[in-house]
Amino acid sequence: MSITLTEAAARHVNKYLTKRGKGVGVRLGVSTTGCSGLAYKLDYVDDVTPGDLLFEERGVKLMIDPKYLAFIDGTELDYVRDGLNEGFRFNNPNERDRCGCGESFRV
Repeated sequence: MSITLTEAAARHVNKYLTKRGKGVGVRLGVSTTGCSGLAYKLDYVDDVTPGDLLFEERGVKLMIDPKYLAFIDGTELDYVRDGLNEGFRFNNPNERDRCGCGESFRV
């Protein structure tokens, strides 16, 4: 079981946490939405919630509610810039399909 971050993603998270002035890391999960059924959810967090799975990669703490691990196990979190757009990209080996707009996925 693992979730990893690229160097670019770790840099972005650390930069944002510093700018924010507080926080211990990010919580990665999924929510039910969109035409394919699931969407990634990423939030900055101030405290580790008891019961969360904790991964640490490149100095960044990643918290995950165990109920979501089946959907995102093995995911690599990246941060990319493409022209004028930038944001997190989820490279998830469990994805079977993604909706046309890229908003949701299915496992």
